Amino acid sequence: MDNKIMLTIGVILLIGVIGTINQLLNELKRISKTVDKIAKQIGVNDPVPENLINELKSLVSEGKKIEAIKRYRKATGLGLKESKEYIDSLVNMKE
Repeated sequence: MDNKIMLTIGVILLIGVIGTINQLLNELKRISKTVDKIAKQIGVNDPVPENLINELKSLVSEGKKIEAIKRYRKATGLGLKESKEYIDSLVNMKE
C-alpha cells in the first residue's frame, strides 16, 4: 500500500514538473519572438552568415526544403520549428 501511495505522489509531482516546464518553454518562445521583432525594428542584422543564406536559398530553389531546414538546424543549433520558420521566411522573401 505504501508503494502505491509513493508512486501516486511521484506521478503527481512529475506531472506538475512537466506542466511547469511547458509553461517556461512557452514563455521563452514568446520572449524570443518579442526580441526578434525588436531586433528587426532597430535594424539588427541577421546573425546567419551570407554564404549560409545563399546555400539555403539554393537548396530551397532546388526543391530541397527539408535539406535546407536540416542545414540551418545544424549551423544554428535551433529547433525544428524555428528552423522551419526561418526557411519559410526565405521562401516568402523569394516570392
